[in-house]
Amino acid sequence: MKGKQTIWDMVRSLGVIGIVVAGIYLFIPHDDQADPTHTVDYRVETITARRAAPYPVAAPVGLPEEWRATSVTYERKNANSWHLGFLDPGKQYVAVEQSTDASAKYVGKVTQQAQPTGQTQQVGDVAWERWDGEKYDALVRQEQGHVTVVTGTASFEQLGTMAAALEFK
Repeated sequence: MKGKQTIWDMVRSLGVIGIVVAGIYLFIPHDDQADPTHTVDYRVETITARRAAPYPVAAPVGLPEEWRATSVTYERKNANSWHLGFLDPGKQYVAVEQSTDASAKYVGKVTQQAQPTGQTQQVGDVAWERWDGEKYDALVRQEQGHVTVVTGTASFEQLGTMAAALEFK
């Protein structure tokens, strides 16, 4: 029968495959309403960054469980850049960015081109610069030899909550 297949044979084969796929879809459990956000544990990376970075690395302490860490990186070759990303309780993005590159170009990059407003926001006993942007807003703290940026789609209130929870070691 080699070489004697017809279009009808192909249609029957596709029908059988379709039935198998439909069965798999119906009988294998899946949750369309499940939250696809993958959380990460940033403790080990924080310890490593704190050993390697030439500045006190910021990581939050005491945030409620509703704040979920989603990403963490430390890149020594990229101006000692520290990144820690979170989703806040309202599912808005908040990131902590630090680097020895304290230039406006770096801050613009991590804040998605936010611009300084000339205003400050008091967080504890520290005044943070407010930056406003189309995508991200930010709180910026320039220090000797490095910069700390708390940025994201969250409100300035939530950015302040993150900034208040930061512990610098």
